[in-house]
Amino acid sequence: MLDESVRAAQLLKARTQAAELFTEVSALGLITPGKRERAASDEVRDLAHDMFGTTRYWHKRIVRCGPNTLRPYEDNPPDRVIGADDIAFVDFGPIFDQWEADFGRTYVLGNDPARLRLRDALPGLFAEGKRLFDSHPGMTAARLYAEVERLARHSGWELGGWHAGHLVGEFPHERLKDGLVQSYITPGNDLPLRRRDRSGRICHWILEIHLTDRRGGFGGFYEDLLDL
Repeated sequence: MLDESVRAAQLLKARTQAAELFTEVSALGLITPGKRERAASDEVRDLAHDMFGTTRYWHKRIVRCGPNTLRPYEDNPPDRVIGADDIAFVDFGPIFDQWEADFGRTYVLGNDPARLRLRDALPGLFAEGKRLFDSHPGMTAARLYAEVERLARHSGWELGGWHAGHLVGEFPHERLKDGLVQSYITPGNDLPLRRRDRSGRICHWILEIHLTDRRGGFGGFYEDLLDL
């Protein structure tokens, strides 16, 4: 079995590469008005290949804008053109060597105050979720979901999905046969987040926050490593 310090270092390296990719996405202005979501997704894919030789993703690549940002991950809404005063998010799960990364960020095109407020709140909500995890060694997945939901509701938003994160690791990461719910930060998963999987490896987690403003007709997304 691979040494746990090596596993942690590899996951952190994958996370760093994902962050570098998204920094370049912003620098190149790949999320821009007039471009279709699918075209933007393909450009990010090509950039990942040029920067890191990435050819595989462990989940579908997502670029969503406007009302599509309300839709949960499992949906496949029609391809939409990014508007001039729009909001969009990018959710990519690249594999660097055999190590999974999962990274999501939100972009606002224009100066709409409500969209900017939601975008700017996402990193803080993530940080508060991570603070709660760090300060409660016995934190269960269900409790962390409840806390993130409470934080979102207190700020005037709703969570857009049935979970707020998942396991991450070597590809493919652990998916328990006796219930996928145990691989997610979701109600019903009362297992502690700090535990070992069936193979004896330490579980590592992604925290993801999908906020929605149903009245405004838009949402935003942010995800990153939780426990490293």
